[in-house]
Amino acid sequence: MQQVTSKDGTTIAYEQVGQGPALILVGGALNDHKAVASGTPLAKRLAASFTVYSYDRRGRGDSSDTKPYAIEREIEDIAALIKNAGGSAYAYGMSSGGALALEAARSGLAIKKLAMYEPPFVGGRQGNEYTARLKKLTAAKRYNDAVKLFMQTIGMPGFLIVVLRLTPMWPKLKKLAPTLVYDAIIMGEGKIPPAAQLAKVTIPTLVVTGTTQRMREAAHTLVSSLPNARHQVLEGQTHNVKPSALAPALTTFFNEP
Repeated sequence: MQQVTSKDGTTIAYEQVGQGPALILVGGALNDHKAVASGTPLAKRLAASFTVYSYDRRGRGDSSDTKPYAIEREIEDIAALIKNAGGSAYAYGMSSGGALALEAARSGLAIKKLAMYEPPFVGGRQGNEYTARLKKLTAAKRYNDAVKLFMQTIGMPGFLIVVLRLTPMWPKLKKLAPTLVYDAIIMGEGKIPPAAQLAKVTIPTLVVTGTTQRMREAAHTLVSSLPNARHQVLEGQTHNVKPSALAPALTTFFNEP
């Protein structure tokens, strides 16, 4: 792991692989730099064409954290990575990481192209109520309950949550639980940003989804509000997209003139 220092002094840890134009991978909720669809496994499949940066968002893995949290601080983290990568980069975000990457592009960072996989602009979140419940649970170090609440909110069936708690993955999710608040703040009520904000994102943008209908509908609405965007469906894929299916789509998009 290498490190860069963000504007507020937070240390951001990252791994760098490959050669070619810089590409920064932004993970979603409960993701660190090892996450399947936004970390090392995907980075390795992109390394033949790009210099890929997979990083631990603040408060995760080997990165430090600085309170109080604000979306602007996470954008500064991405800015530090872009500066370290040579001053400009492509960006890809997974799930709520896609929403964060979109906000980073809107803020004017030197992002040349943007790709997102299923940014969850599907509504139905409790907004401030959900965020407040997460804050209460994490402040009390009730990390099991925080992860469970998140899983319930995204619609995971109860029996699958029970099964997941019996796997080796659960302790890793618990360790990342305090950062669930960050993604809740990023997503708010899960609504697509206002058209006036999206109009500022003029760079080429790709929104990729699997075949889940509500994600496809959300992507269609998002793309229609962006000046220079298109939607691509990966048949047979769910929100847990396989890097082997996603990497070719990203490679083609980022390599286009």
